[in-house]
Amino acid sequence: MEGDFININKKLLPLSWCYGLGVGFRNLLFEMGVLKSRSFKVPVISVGNITVGGTGKTPHVEYLIRLLKDHLNVAVLSRGYKRKSHGFVLAGKDTTMWDIGDEPYQMKQKFPDITMAVDSKRTRGIQKLIDGEAGKEIDVILLDDAFQHRYVKPGINILLVDYHRLVIYDKLLPAGRLREPVKSKDRADVVIVTKCPKDMKPMEYRVITKAMKLYPYQRLFFSTHEYDAPKPVFPDLSNRESIESLGVIDSMGVLESLDPLSPLAGKNILLLTGIASPEQMVQDLTPVTPNISTLTFGDHHAFRPKDIRRINERFSALPDPKLIITTEKDATRLEAVEGLSDEVKSHLYTLPIHMTIMMGQQEDFNNHIIKYVRKNSRNSILVKGKDDHKPKDSHRSGDRPRTISF
Repeated sequence: MEGDFININKKLLPLSWCYGLGVGFRNLLFEMGVLKSRSFKVPVISVGNITVGGTGKTPHVEYLIRLLKDHLNVAVLSRGYKRKSHGFVLAGKDTTMWDIGDEPYQMKQKFPDITMAVDSKRTRGIQKLIDGEAGKEIDVILLDDAFQHRYVKPGINILLVDYHRLVIYDKLLPAGRLREPVKSKDRADVVIVTKCPKDMKPMEYRVITKAMKLYPYQRLFFSTHEYDAPKPVFPDLSNRESIESLGVIDSMGVLESLDPLSPLAGKNILLLTGIASPEQMVQDLTPVTPNISTLTFGDHHAFRPKDIRRINERFSALPDPKLIITTEKDATRLEAVEGLSDEVKSHLYTLPIHMTIMMGQQEDFNNHIIKYVRKNSRNSILVKGKDDHKPKDSHRSGDRPRTISF
C-alpha cells in the first residue's frame, strides 16, 4: 500500500524542525525575489523530487528522451553526482563514467545521439548549451534532479513522488526523508506518483488524488515501471549455458521471453544494489524466485577492493544454478572496477527498467509535454506544426512511450 516504506525517527523531529527553518528561509528568499530564478528562451523541463533519492528520476528522464529524440535535438543536463571532474563537462565518445557520473553515463550509453552535459551550476550549464557548446542548436533541455535548483525557472517542473513514500506522510530530514516541506510540491506543474502497483484499484487512485491536495493548475499522473529482459554486464564473458534453458538469447546475449523475468525463475539470485531504495526490487523479484540474497551498498557507492572481495565471496558461496542481478546504474560502476572474479563477470546481469503512464493517461501526458515544447521552441518548423498530434506505435509494446508526431 502507499507509504509502506516510510519510517519516521520521532527522536529526530526537533532537528527536522530546525532543518525546516533553514529550507523555508531559503525558499522565502526566492519567493520574495531576493534570490533570482532565471528563465531561458529554450524549452526547459525539470524532473526531480523533494525526497532523498529513490523516486525513479532516471527512468522518467529516459521516457522523455524517447518521446522527443526522434524529432528534436535533446540535451540532458545533470549535476553529475560523485563525478571526479569539475565545472561544465560535455560528454563525448571517450567520456568515462568518472567524468560525468553514473546516471548521466548510463543515459548517454543508451541514447548516444542526445547531448549529455553535467554542471553543478545549472544556469551556467544551460547557457553553455544554448551558446553552442554542444556543436548544434538544442531544441529542448531536460534537467535531471533539479527541483531544488531554484536558480532555474523551468517551463515544466515535474515532481516525482514515490507511491511507497508519499510525501504527504513523510517528515523532513533527518527524522524522515524530505529535503523540503510538503508544501514545496505546490511549485510543480506536473506531479507523478511513481512505482505504483500495476493492479491499483480506481478507488486508490481517487484516495491518493484527494490526499495530495493539488491546485487546479497542477496535473497529476501515475506511473509504474516495467522490467526488460536481463542483460549481461560483460557480454563477452556471460555464461550462456547457465541461462540458455530458460529463455532465447539474442546475438547480444540478451534474454528474450514473453515474460522478461521468467529466466530468473528457479535461480539463486544475489541482488547487488547501490541505490537509494532497493526494497522495491526485492518486492518485485520475490514472486519470480524466493531464493534472493541481497548485498546492499549506499546510493552511488564507489566500489572499493574490499567490496569487490565481498561480492566475489558472497556469489561463490551460492549454490547452482545462480545469477547475480544488479541495476543499470550500478552496472556502470561495476564495469569500471578491477578484481571481479571470472565467475561473477560471467553471471552478472543488469535488469533494465522503463516506466509507463497509467490510467490511460499516457497520450494526455505526451501531448502536454509536446505542446509546451512546440509553443516555446526556437525551431520555427515546430512552432508552425499542426495541433492534431497523432501517436505512432512503438516497435515493441511497452518498450518506449508512444511518440507523437510534430
